[in-house]
Amino acid sequence: MMTIMIASDIHGSALYCRQMLEAMDREKADRLLLLGDLLYHGPRNDLPEQYQPKEVIRMLNERKERIFCVRGNCDTEVDQMVLEFPIMAEYALIPFEDRMIFVTHGHHFNMQQPPSLMPGDILLHGHTHVPAWQPFGQGHLYLNPGSVSLPKENSWRGYMSLTESGFEWKTLTGETVHTLHPGAVPNEQR
Repeated sequence: MMTIMIASDIHGSALYCRQMLEAMDREKADRLLLLGDLLYHGPRNDLPEQYQPKEVIRMLNERKERIFCVRGNCDTEVDQMVLEFPIMAEYALIPFEDRMIFVTHGHHFNMQQPPSLMPGDILLHGHTHVPAWQPFGQGHLYLNPGSVSLPKENSWRGYMSLTESGFEWKTLTGETVHTLHPGAVPNEQR
């Protein structure tokens, strides 16, 4: 299985986008899955450090072949005009072992408004800027990488990695904060 790095909520910060891409190189990730809110800081957020959306555009476009993305609530058609990879999908599905990972930003589909999921399926989204790994509903699992640039609730700037051995949450400097193996949802919940 390939290594997929998962990140969310860059919000136009060139500083943290650069650190995210350095982490991608360090992880030797095959692909980068972005969970939205790439360029605009949003009306509810302060400007992140080194708010330079044009520089973020340049850095991401340089890696366009390795990036796939879902649309965040701050992403618009204007953003799609300058980014050279698709960003407007509301969700994506990733097969993982005997379950499905439903990937979205989190402003439409979330634990309070979940998509249709089968027992054991995983809901993966950003939006809250808070890393998470918790069971919910009928044997489902909710995962969130947190935010690259604007962490909330005393969390860290970071990302997740998905490999054949499971999920890892890491800081932008590469420190592992949490590991979750594929069998994390007990069979009796599936």
